[in-house]
Amino acid sequence: QVQLVESGGGLVQPGGSLRLSCAASGFTLGNYAIGWFRQAPGEEREGVSCINNSGSSTYYVDSVKGRFTISRDNAKNTVYLQMNSLRPEDTAVYYCAGDLEADLMTTIVAGAPDQKYLELWGQGTLVTVSS
Repeated sequence: QVQLVESGGGLVQPGGSLRLSCAASGFTLGNYAIGWFRQAPGEEREGVSCINNSGSSTYYVDSVKGRFTISRDNAKNTVYLQMNSLRPEDTAVYYCAGDLEADLMTTIVAGAPDQKYLELWGQGTLVTVSS
């Protein structure tokens, strides 16, 4: 079964850190660009960060630059999102998505309204930042 599975969410205090994982099963993750998205309560889903298939290129939206780091280990079929200096406004369900087209992924993470064209989606993991 082809799927992406997110893990690592939870409750963390402001200023704390979490590392999310996006694990692939049923296919070779190394062929895919992977993006992280998030959806806060009552808000639309928005892009956070993405990485190309080799890991040589990354992109971050302004709100997370300098705080979040995306990486991948293709040997483990996993992409990570290290989140530091978390803020209450980072509270959301975080999703990973995959697509063979890295340029498309970057465009969509940056805000293009074409999320439905991305090939694969995980089910999401909840991150709550609260004291």
